Amino acid sequence: MKHGVATRPYSGSCRGGGDRLMDWKKESRSIAAVAGVFLACFYLPVEEFGSDNALVGALRLVRWYAREHVITCLLPAFFIAGGIAVFLSQAAVMKYLGARARKVQAYAVASVSGTILAVCSCTVLPLFAGIHRMGAGLGPATAFLYSGPAINILAIVLTARVLGIELGIARAVGAILFSVLIGLSMHFIFRKGEAERAEARMALPEEQVSRPLWQNVAYFAAMVAILVFANWGRPDEAVGFWYSVYSLKWIITGATAAFLGVVLVLWFDLKWWKVLAGGIVTATLALVFPDEPLIPFAAALFGLSWSASTSDGEAGDWFTQSWGFAKQILPLLFVGVLVAGLLLGRPENEGLIPSGWIAGSVGGNSLSANLFASVAGAFMYFATLTEIPILEGLIGNGMGKGPALALLLAGPALSLPNMLVIRSVMGTKKTAVFVALVVVMATICGMTYGWLF
Repeated sequence: MKHGVATRPYSGSCRGGGDRLMDWKKESRSIAAVAGVFLACFYLPVEEFGSDNALVGALRLVRWYAREHVITCLLPAFFIAGGIAVFLSQAAVMKYLGARARKVQAYAVASVSGTILAVCSCTVLPLFAGIHRMGAGLGPATAFLYSGPAINILAIVLTARVLGIELGIARAVGAILFSVLIGLSMHFIFRKGEAERAEARMALPEEQVSRPLWQNVAYFAAMVAILVFANWGRPDEAVGFWYSVYSLKWIITGATAAFLGVVLVLWFDLKWWKVLAGGIVTATLALVFPDEPLIPFAAALFGLSWSASTSDGEAGDWFTQSWGFAKQILPLLFVGVLVAGLLLGRPENEGLIPSGWIAGSVGGNSLSANLFASVAGAFMYFATLTEIPILEGLIGNGMGKGPALALLLAGPALSLPNMLVIRSVMGTKKTAVFVALVVVMATICGMTYGWLF
């Protein structure tokens, strides 16, 4: 059987026909509320709030998150997750990531997918929710959930360069092993429920295919490329290959978006005039605001949303699914970022928990130091690559090598916002076990590394 398209309503239950549109009258208030909260966070006048206390620091973190992550990171991720739910056949997910898939194949696909995406602990959540809802086994799904933010090639290279080759290699090896061990452990602990879930999935009727696999691959490749290049970070040195990619990031992103538009018109039945209108507006804004790439990028996302949401069939279902993920995940993320910022702060702002306490608790290589580093890292929010300068400062203040690795293995993969969303996807019990596995394994790995080096 070829892998292709099968549509489903947002409820995630049985597969539906391709003519279901979102109830705009019902959802308009929710869309307006989410958009209003986002704009309020985006334009928070934190400079007017006076001294940098814990609350002001938390609000600064919320505004930074809204400006740096929502438009370029989360919104494309929501569209990818919606595409997984609509354009990727359940049979394909079950074959490669299902509970009955071959273990070597399933965990290899999960870890490699995460490595390619190289996203932060919040951006990976819509993608995890999408494959989990589609029937991916709990083990491979949680391996993907960990590997996405943890096995970041650029972060590992930068770790080796800034913090030392030993720590860089230890991070790479530890993260790869963790993704597999955590996935296998989750599968084993919840094997009974997974067996029942697999049997229920096997009982579903065979899906009808409306397009070949290679067309879906082109669609997902374009979406992932937009996500990756739109968030390509500036390298330290303004020379070399990576800087060349950075200097061309928006040209590459725009070209990929144009390719995606052609794909959506030819194979996914979006109206050509809608896609063209969105493209013209985006290109015009890019020329008018060459130094403000968020403006044309946001316009492109708005145009895509308008094109898809006003279309029948799969395109309408795609927007419905994407909005469903956004409605579920965004509020939890903003609440989590606010609480994390209030308690733990960020490098230039103290939280309610003084950073001196943290730095003073991670010296040496004791069990308590490694455990504290793992727990603190698990609850803090790290944007991609920001863990490295933070860790550099902590090491300068006496942090041990073992706790440093423990924080590197637990921190980027987890955060308080991340935990809140994971709980909404797979429940409190499984979330608690997943978090405990990450913390325990990071602690053991940190102690071992500290003992060896």
